Amino acid sequence: MYDTYARPVRDLRNNYSELAEITKEHNHIIITNNGREETVLIGVEDYHLYQDYLYERYVREKLAEVEAVAGSADAWMDEDDFWKAIE
Repeated sequence: MYDTYARPVRDLRNNYSELAEITKEHNHIIITNNGREETVLIGVEDYHLYQDYLYERYVREKLAEVEAVAGSADAWMDEDDFWKAIE
């Protein structure tokens, strides 16, 4: 569980079922091409977890930006200025 394997790109075609079984156990496979790392193969469950992580990180960053702006004196205006800005 959570091991990383390195396999050549030809294994995608020749041994896909074996690679799929490896990723189902939450392992990751680094696909190499001419001996260089090129792609990472992960299972779909791990992919969804990664997507959730990225979304949560994005939301946290945006909330931090909003909090920083809301904390500054320039972020607020009085009601009269607001209605003037709307017009």
